[in-house]
Amino acid sequence: MTRRTRPLLAALALTTALLATSCSSSGPEDEDDPSADATGAQPPAATAAPVPGSPTEPPSTPPATSAPGTPGTPTTPPGTPAPSTPGTPATPGTPGTPATPGTPGTHQPTGGRWQPAPGLAWQWQLGGGVDQSVDVPVYDVDGFETDASVVAALHAKGRKVICYINAGSWEDFRPDSAAFAQALQGSGNGWKGEKWFDIRKLDQLKPLMAARFDMCRQKGFDAVEPDTIEAYNQNSGFPLTSEDQLRYNRMLAGLAHERGMAIGLKNDLEQIPALLPDFDFAVNEECAQFNECARLSPFVQAGKAVFHVEYKLGTEKFCTQSKALGLSSMQKKLELDAWRKPC
Repeated sequence: MTRRTRPLLAALALTTALLATSCSSSGPEDEDDPSADATGAQPPAATAAPVPGSPTEPPSTPPATSAPGTPGTPTTPPGTPAPSTPGTPATPGTPGTPATPGTPGTHQPTGGRWQPAPGLAWQWQLGGGVDQSVDVPVYDVDGFETDASVVAALHAKGRKVICYINAGSWEDFRPDSAAFAQALQGSGNGWKGEKWFDIRKLDQLKPLMAARFDMCRQKGFDAVEPDTIEAYNQNSGFPLTSEDQLRYNRMLAGLAHERGMAIGLKNDLEQIPALLPDFDFAVNEECAQFNECARLSPFVQAGKAVFHVEYKLGTEKFCTQSKALGLSSMQKKLELDAWRKPC
């Protein structure tokens, strides 16, 4: 599902760099490390009710030439019913004054929309039943696969819950996949059953994304994490520009805010200066591996959280810098199960 996308022009250079890094400096996952959370090895406290069309098998490994990321490909694609009727949008919230950068906590903007502040610990789990025993204030889980009862249970424990949605690519295993016309689907993005969207067609994609965001709101989520929203620097099969991406990403931000939910900017480092006012937090994969973490500083300086993971690097390789920058960082396995090793 989620993945670390890199510009195609840099693919060869990055492949070489990754091979060198993997051989010399990558930290072990070390499931038995006593400093890692033990919760990842325990049975989940509650299992989300499956949504028709959700994947049931572990994700597949991405192609060897793709940059690291997180899979979400099922072995048996399910049926494809049409998306549910969108619910009534919540009253949009009005952003308030952000919290002091670097101070853990949550600032609640006027109007009720959640604003996560820098330094908040978090859990990111897209694989398996949600393990609710992880003692952190923020959970990021799959919007389709997580039942409203799980969101409610996490709220009862004082957690905020983020709804993961793939907003930039078609996935053949989602229950609403039949609603996306073939003309909207471009080149494969490197993951089985997934194709880039033609994000220029806002008139067609906006109502489809609105239906997905309505689902998040109806289940009680506090925020949205839209994935694969930097197609303009990928081989999407469409002549996309940076302006196309800015328009699309701002459209997504508007949909979330209209429904009273916060929204995170996923990766897309190049457009942080332009999109910072539109997004409430950032979600980043592997900025330490690619020496890019300082580029996320504008979010922290604006009092907005940066939720960050590394897959290949051990915590000893990035936590010192992450703490200095005010990032909410942890090491995760590529499949994004319950295991985590926070800074």
